[in-house]
Amino acid sequence: MKIENEIKLDFGDVLIRPKRSTMSSRSEVNLERTMTFPNSNQTWTGVPIIAANMDTVGTYNVYKVLSQHKMITAFHKFYTPEDFNLMSVTKEGLDPDYFMISTGISDNDFLRLSSIIETLKNAANSVDVKFICIDVANGYMNKLCDFCLKVRNAFPDKIIVAGNVVSREISEDLILRGKADIVKVGIGPGSACLTRTKTGIGMPQLSAIMECSDAAHGVNGYIIGDGGITCPGDVSKGFGGGADFIMIGGQFAGHDENPGEIIEENGQKFKLFYGMSSDTAMKTHYGKVANYRSSEGRTIKIKYKGALENTILDYLGGIRSTCTYINSKQIKDLPKCCTFVRVNRQLNTIYA
Repeated sequence: MKIENEIKLDFGDVLIRPKRSTMSSRSEVNLERTMTFPNSNQTWTGVPIIAANMDTVGTYNVYKVLSQHKMITAFHKFYTPEDFNLMSVTKEGLDPDYFMISTGISDNDFLRLSSIIETLKNAANSVDVKFICIDVANGYMNKLCDFCLKVRNAFPDKIIVAGNVVSREISEDLILRGKADIVKVGIGPGSACLTRTKTGIGMPQLSAIMECSDAAHGVNGYIIGDGGITCPGDVSKGFGGGADFIMIGGQFAGHDENPGEIIEENGQKFKLFYGMSSDTAMKTHYGKVANYRSSEGRTIKIKYKGALENTILDYLGGIRSTCTYINSKQIKDLPKCCTFVRVNRQLNTIYA
């Protein structure tokens, strides 16, 4: 048994200290980044925010909105090659810079991934897949690193994302041994996740981002901060802590573009949002919860939010405002312009 006594921090434990700024308008802030990934020898330019690969969020209708803002959608794992073929021939089509193909780590998952890549390449509107997201809840399994290397050998020019993890050593291992380009960071911070209560496993998200980004950047890799976002300020804190991308689930749920019917109760409107390890997800996709596991996610009624576009503009505006407070002219500069102060209260909630 070992105890780490260093305090670990979540987004709610800090605020960002403002500093003298030469900027006078949010419009001066550049939210796009250009990144080069040595393992795939690929370059990408866009706004580094990603819709999570959950089946209530990582959908084609969400992609159609996010791609207009040069943001990425990680498509959920349950789209078939035929589904992707249909997406590719729509009016909007598929821009490889703004979507990820998600996969698990089984042999069947590899066959599905290969089939999707081949189907899109041979589609009437040919699409050369750029991003592959290798996604498991427990990124500490040796099999994840082995699977990453298998995918790298099969598809040497793809940008590979792998996770989820929350510590330095495995972040480095996935990049150096697994040849991943980007490590997905976060265990348990999501609004629909129960991993921490069911297993006792996890790490406060801001500290996880800080530790894993330091490790990844030291070996020419990148990270995604996945989960824990409750407001635009949390995204800014994630970037300030060193995340190269931020992945958002619950805050991008509950809109017109998310699947599912609107539920009306007592004059209020809701839409369902659920974790991918929840009873709802497992029964939907596998017919039942296997008797060797428990549900590590929950099903939530989220207040109906209307058009996703409004939420996106609110988030992008909040990040721009952060940048003007700390004289960060581009999103890439947020970490070097950011000073966190620890707090025990962030918000006056007397009228909440």
